[in-house]
Amino acid sequence: MSYFRRSIPNSFTLGNLVCGIFSLTFAMNEYYRMAALLILLAAVCDLFDGKLARMLKVDSPMGVELDSLADIVSFGVAPAILMHTMSEPSFLVTLAFIAFPIAGAWRLGRFNIKPTVGYYMGIPITFAGLIVAFLALFSFSSPILTLILAILMVSPIRVPKL
Repeated sequence: MSYFRRSIPNSFTLGNLVCGIFSLTFAMNEYYRMAALLILLAAVCDLFDGKLARMLKVDSPMGVELDSLADIVSFGVAPAILMHTMSEPSFLVTLAFIAFPIAGAWRLGRFNIKPTVGYYMGIPITFAGLIVAFLALFSFSSPILTLILAILMVSPIRVPKL
């Protein structure tokens, strides 16, 4: 029974990852709204994995690392691919496409080695990825906004935890 209990939060984390992977494939096949919706669904899974782990008292270093790996795919790479495939090719699009997941990975790595209490240092990757996805629902894509979000993820600004 305890194995089953420990698996519940990781199942939500893997659900997050699966949504991110499918978002990538939908974006590459020009189903932009579906790709954006899958990023939003990944966020729902991400919201519950940590809460369930704490509630069931089964949080673990493995779960933390798995969550970060899923987050970089669902909220770093998938939104970057979505923005890139929706935009006209340009140097700015390529720069944003590269900078966004790199900044997200940097932010996640920084948080994993030095967690903060009561606030986030820089905007969370989930929030940044959701902004890109939400705008894509309305057929809007902006490499400038994507670059700004990348900078905000690695910035020293303090964002209160909700």
